[in-house]
Amino acid sequence: MRKSWQLWIVGIVVAALLATDMVPMFAQAEEAAVTAVPVITASAERAETIIVAQQKKPRKRKTLMDLLFGNEEEQRQEEAPVVEAPAVVRKPKEASLPPAKPAVEKTVGATRLAVFGDSMAVDLSKALERLYAEDPNLVIIGQGVGSSGFVRPDFFDWNKTIGEQIAADSFDIAVVVIGINDRQTMKIDGKSFKSLTPEWTTEYTARVTDFVAQLRNANKPTIWVGLPPMEAPSYARAINQISEIQKLATFSAGAEFLDIYERFATEEGKYTTHGPDLNGNRVRMRKDDGIHFSAAGADKLAFYLRQTLKLYYRGGGAVGIEVADPLLGTDAQLMVRPPYQGLGQIRLLEVAGAVISLTHARRRAADLVTAGAVELAPAFDTSLLIQAPVGRVDAFGVGKGPGAETPNPGGR
Repeated sequence: MRKSWQLWIVGIVVAALLATDMVPMFAQAEEAAVTAVPVITASAERAETIIVAQQKKPRKRKTLMDLLFGNEEEQRQEEAPVVEAPAVVRKPKEASLPPAKPAVEKTVGATRLAVFGDSMAVDLSKALERLYAEDPNLVIIGQGVGSSGFVRPDFFDWNKTIGEQIAADSFDIAVVVIGINDRQTMKIDGKSFKSLTPEWTTEYTARVTDFVAQLRNANKPTIWVGLPPMEAPSYARAINQISEIQKLATFSAGAEFLDIYERFATEEGKYTTHGPDLNGNRVRMRKDDGIHFSAAGADKLAFYLRQTLKLYYRGGGAVGIEVADPLLGTDAQLMVRPPYQGLGQIRLLEVAGAVISLTHARRRAADLVTAGAVELAPAFDTSLLIQAPVGRVDAFGVGKGPGAETPNPGGR
């Protein structure tokens, strides 16, 4: 009996030793996992992320002595603080300006285009310099003055300055963009009037009209650029009204007005910071202040301005008038100019102006340039249709027969 009891004790001890050796083996199989550790290697041109497969270090198998008395080395490892690799945050790619075009030397007789206005004129002149960098026949002259406008002539008098520039003959074509600083009180004859009041509007219109009239009297072609949407609601409403005042004043004074509002607004006509650039990519068009253009926005504005500038600048270093073809690039162009193409397009021909009244001779665009040198054709007398011989295409069955005498209009 005593011997069997001793055998039972020995068996229990052996079983305990086997259990303590087998359990860590299964635990090691589950814990041996492959993890991905990001390693950042930086070079002068780019940064690459390399994923390295790393296996956890296998733990030492525990014995019965370890369970009873513990392992000092493992305890020190478990108590040591875990040090993690610092997280590396990759910055998003920032939009950059296109590579600068190689600057060319301007010719002696190049057309001089001056950009007048406030800080928006400064950004526009830089964009025009980039746009016409390879054109030797056009020189961009930046004349923008920050914080200026038509309300504070005590700070900067634009009407006086433009007269001085005209007298000095310092430019050939004028581009004007101004107004972002004009929503402020104006002093008239010692009295102060708030912005957009009737008195304020009357005086502001007079100052803009005088500015453009000086350019017109000096035969300086002028393109006035309207103002874009603004971010702050109350400021946006005021600037939009100022731009409308400028539009009416410039039209009455005989200048070209380039309306850019819808080109930098959403479909609902609201302010937006982003929009498509010249390549169709959606980029930031405005700066953080919600007022000025970014470099991409200024380049887009310069592109629209170039379309209007073609009215005066032919690209050969001179200022002139270019008669544009309104049908260029349309289907009607092929139909009203030989060889005539298309059948059943009467409506399109009417819109294009191919159907011409017999009793009214229209003046062509070229005639407007050489007015006085072209004589208009006399109106067609419809009574001549009655005199057509029978069988002729214009007789319409009512012409006179062969041998018939010509009727006497006087009845004698």
